[in-house]
Amino acid sequence: MTDNYDAIVVGAGHNGLVCSALLAKAGMNVLVLEANAQVGGAAVTREFADGYSTSACAHLLYQLQPEIRKELKLSLQLTAEDVATIALAEDGQHLRISADAVEGVSDEDAEQYARFRKRMTRFADLLRTYFNKRPPRLGTKNFKDLLTLAQLGFDIRRLGKDEMQEFLRLIGMNMHDEVTERFESPLLKGAISFDSVLGTHLGPRSPNTIMTYLYRQAGDHGRVAVPQGGMGSVSEALAHAARSAGATIRTGIPVKRIVIDNGRVTGVETESGEAFSSYTVISNADPKRTVMDLVGAKHVETGFGRRIHHLRARGNAAKLHLALDGLPSIEGLNKRDFGERLVIAGDEHYVERAFNPAKYGECSPEPVVEMTFPSFRDESLAPTGKHVMSAIVQYAPYNLKAGWDDAAREAFKQTVIKTIAKYAPDIEQRITASELLTPADIEREFHITGGHWHHAELTLDQFLFVRPVNGASQYALPVDGLFLCGAGAHPGGGVSGAAGRNAARTILRREKAA
Repeated sequence: MTDNYDAIVVGAGHNGLVCSALLAKAGMNVLVLEANAQVGGAAVTREFADGYSTSACAHLLYQLQPEIRKELKLSLQLTAEDVATIALAEDGQHLRISADAVEGVSDEDAEQYARFRKRMTRFADLLRTYFNKRPPRLGTKNFKDLLTLAQLGFDIRRLGKDEMQEFLRLIGMNMHDEVTERFESPLLKGAISFDSVLGTHLGPRSPNTIMTYLYRQAGDHGRVAVPQGGMGSVSEALAHAARSAGATIRTGIPVKRIVIDNGRVTGVETESGEAFSSYTVISNADPKRTVMDLVGAKHVETGFGRRIHHLRARGNAAKLHLALDGLPSIEGLNKRDFGERLVIAGDEHYVERAFNPAKYGECSPEPVVEMTFPSFRDESLAPTGKHVMSAIVQYAPYNLKAGWDDAAREAFKQTVIKTIAKYAPDIEQRITASELLTPADIEREFHITGGHWHHAELTLDQFLFVRPVNGASQYALPVDGLFLCGAGAHPGGGVSGAAGRNAARTILRREKAA
C-alpha cells in the first residue's frame, strides 16, 4: 500500500465520510484516518448495557441533505418519518406538534402556528439554498464571491417587501419575544423555545435564537426521521459509499499532527509513528483541535490563531441512556405515542430558567429534555420486551464549576431522572442500567473540543460568511492544502453532511483549476 495519497481526511465523522466519498468518486486516491474503533465520530450507535444500544449523541435525523443521498446513492432504512413532537404536561394534557400543525391548543393558536410555520419554512428554505454552497467572502473583489452576495440579496428581495422586512427583522431576534407575541399556549411556547436552543449555549432570550431555529428547520422543513439501527447506520452507509468509490478507511488510527513544510501541507503523522504523504489534508476535527493541536499555532498567523483560540465552543448538552424493563406509564399518552419525540419544556420561562445556572457553570435543577424510545419501533436495540430511552438534556455545562467527577455525573443523572418521573412516575422502577454522557465525556470519547456537537456556537459572529472565523469561511485554512470539512465549518452541526459536501466541491474545483 502506498504512503502517498491525493487527499487525506482526518476523522471519519459523517462529514468526513461524505467528503471522502465525493473525492474518491471524482477519481482521487483518498485515505481516511479515524481515531476511534468505528466510523461515524459522534454519529454512532452505542451499546451502553448488555443488549441495549442507542445513538450516542444525535438520535433523530432531520438535516441530512437530499443531494447527498442522491449523489452517493445511499440506501437508508428508516423506522419512522415525520415524527411528531409531543410536549408533555404534568396533568396529561399534552400538546402534539407535527411539521405543519399543532393539536391541543386554541383555534387562534392553531391558526397562528400555521402562519408561523409557513413563514419560518419559507425563510429556512432561503437559508438552505446557501447551506449547500460555499459561502462568499466579505470585503473581497472576487467576482464569484460578489456574484453570490448579489444573488443572496436578490433572493431576499424576492420574498417581497413585507416578508423581506420581516426576515431582516427576525434574523437577529430572540425566540422568547417571538413566541410571547404570537402564542397563548405555554407548552407550545416552550417547545418552540427548546427547538431554538437545542445543542447550544443559548437561552430563548439570547439574541439570534430565531436563526438557530431556522437552522434546525432548514433540513427537511423540520420533519424528523429515525434511522433503523440508530445513527450509526447512517455513518455505515456513508462509509460503504466511500469504500465503494475507492477510498481507504482505517479506524483506530489517531492522527498526532498534520505535517507542514514551508507553509504548505505535506501529510500527516499518526500517534503510532506512521507517516502518510499528501498535498491535500482535510480535517473533520473541530477548528480549535485542527489549528491549535494538529497543526500548531506556530504555523498560522498570530491574529488568525487568536481568533481560532477564542472561538466559543461550550458544550451544554448531555446525553442520557436508560435500559428499561418495559415502557413507563405516562398519563395521557397512547402506546403508539412512545414512537414520537417527547419534550419536557413547560413554557418559554421554564427553558430560560433551565439555562440560567449554566451561565455560572452550574447544572440545571429543572432541565429541559428531549426523549425518544428508539426500541419502540426498532426491536434490534433492546432484548425482547425491553426498551431503551435516549434523551438529550440541557443544561449541563462543559466547564462545570465543581468539575465533572463521578459524583457530579451521578447527581445530575438523578436530577434528570427525577424530572422525567414527574411525567412518568414509574420510570425509576423500570431502570435496569443507565449511562450519562456529559460534554466532558463527549470531548474525551469523540475528540470534540468542549464537547460541543456543533464544534462552535451558531451565533451571528460564527455563522455563514464568518464560520468558523473570518478568513476561513470557505473551508480552506490559511495553510496551503489544508481544509476543514466538519461541523465547525459552514453551515454547522447536525447530521446534514453539507459541510463535507461543500468542502469536497471546493477541493475538486481547486484540482480542476490546477
